[in-house]
Amino acid sequence: MKNSIITLLTDFGTKDHYVASMKGVILSINPRVTLIDITHEVHPHDIQEGAFILANSYSCFPKGTIHLSVVDPGVGGIRNPILLVTQKYFFVGPDNGLFTLISQREKVKQAVVLTNKKYFLLEVSSSFHGRDLFAPVAAHLSTGVAPSTFGERTDHWVELALGKPELRGDRLIGEVIHIDTFGNLVSNIDEKTLFRFMKDRPLVIHAGRKIIHGLKKRYEEEEKGKPIAILGSGGFLEISIREGSAQEFLKFKRGDQIILQVISDQ
Repeated sequence: MKNSIITLLTDFGTKDHYVASMKGVILSINPRVTLIDITHEVHPHDIQEGAFILANSYSCFPKGTIHLSVVDPGVGGIRNPILLVTQKYFFVGPDNGLFTLISQREKVKQAVVLTNKKYFLLEVSSSFHGRDLFAPVAAHLSTGVAPSTFGERTDHWVELALGKPELRGDRLIGEVIHIDTFGNLVSNIDEKTLFRFMKDRPLVIHAGRKIIHGLKKRYEEEEKGKPIAILGSGGFLEISIREGSAQEFLKFKRGDQIILQVISDQ
């Protein structure tokens, strides 16, 4: 047996038995595996949130890590269970868009629809594929079973239709794609897009009725309780409140616009 790493990301929470059951199945197959919880607090059924959190954490792990992710509102339906193999990692979970950002950032070397029931539990329920299907597949994968053994190769997988920033004259229109625990508003404007748009010119950010002047590098550069625009640790423009919640202060929700405007020299 190999001493591999399996991460877990779900919307199951920790109150019920779901996460423990998945871990029990994995450890029964490979007791030497290391289990790491990314989170189990994805909002129920929120595939986009799960995709974002996974995309901002997976690359911190060593090569060979198996990322087991289950946010699966279509469990028991027509969506496929899938395994994606990239240069450094393995991703196991439902083919419902959860791995959208992964496939955009990583070259997928192999994709396998999980059809080989030999690697499932003997009885697969219609409502708990995390325990009965995905957990045992991840566990067997950690013992060295070849990806192709688990099913049939495919060249197609589901991707979410995530919005991209839109350039309109001297404005760049983005939107909030994630709101974290602190109430920070994470936009879809990445670092490369941001600095290509700015070109060292002064910038104002329109967030609802609030106008924020320029970017800050650190929270301490703004007064407590004031909105601030900062490039977050995930590489996206964020709107934050020093020692407060931008979500509560601005009454924002996911999908709301953030507008950047450059100030040209007169």
